Amino acid sequence: MRSWGVAVALVAAGTLLAGCDQVDSAVNQTNSAVDKVSTCTEALGLADLNPLVDGEKLKARAQDKERRLRELAADVKEEDVKNALLGMADSYLQVQKEHLEDAGVIARWTKRDLEKLDGLRKACT
Repeated sequence: MRSWGVAVALVAAGTLLAGCDQVDSAVNQTNSAVDKVSTCTEALGLADLNPLVDGEKLKARAQDKERRLRELAADVKEEDVKNALLGMADSYLQVQKEHLEDAGVIARWTKRDLEKLDGLRKACT
């Protein structure tokens, strides 16, 4: 009779452990989704840059945005979101190197930046 009790206890423990794995998996998926949402929300909030301000101020803001986007990319697990964040960071790096007095340069950068922003939006959905 005692062996039946041990067998029942082992089956119960196995079922409980299997249930714990499922709960852990669900929690990890939820945490990943929350991380993605918060990362995307912050990144999309960073995506503004007014080309009509002073060139030095614009470059300083672009440098700050680039740094923050790279930090976000380092923390996110999903590759498509990470790649979109790094693409946007590269765009802000590029604007730091441009001669911003030329309206054509600003227009081309703005077009590229909007394309990167669209890629981030798609990765975040």
